[in-house]
Amino acid sequence: MDLSNLKPAKGATRKRKRIGRGVGSGYGGHSSTKGDKGQKSRAGASIPAWFEGGQMPLQRRVPKFGFKNPFRKEYRPINVSRLSELVRAGRLDPAEEITPERLVEAGAARKAERVKILGGGTLEMALNVSAHAFSASAREKIEAAGGVATVIGK
Repeated sequence: MDLSNLKPAKGATRKRKRIGRGVGSGYGGHSSTKGDKGQKSRAGASIPAWFEGGQMPLQRRVPKFGFKNPFRKEYRPINVSRLSELVRAGRLDPAEEITPERLVEAGAARKAERVKILGGGTLEMALNVSAHAFSASAREKIEAAGGVATVIGK
């Protein structure tokens, strides 16, 4: 065996259909496999998949409803139980102030996200927490444990 008798495995290649290369090829003639007449038979015909031939398109004939407030403020919710988990795991220092930046470093939030502390779970240690918002139950639990809940603006 040498380079002169190498060939692809049986069924590994497919002959490409060369259309529009003369009548003798079997794929030539006046239509070149595109059929007779119509928009799709013309040169440069590319019709978007969503085009419905001039019929009122689906996205326009389906009713719209609801309201999206463009000024809505979204928050990353973090429960007080998650804060105590992060402290126990050593990812947050209970002696330092817990800020959104510290929560990003600990992997509990993403950069430039507003953080809201929620009251889910229990909190056994006193924590000094600063966040963009607190639920009433979270504020109670933090203060009951001897900590401080401070709202920061952003």
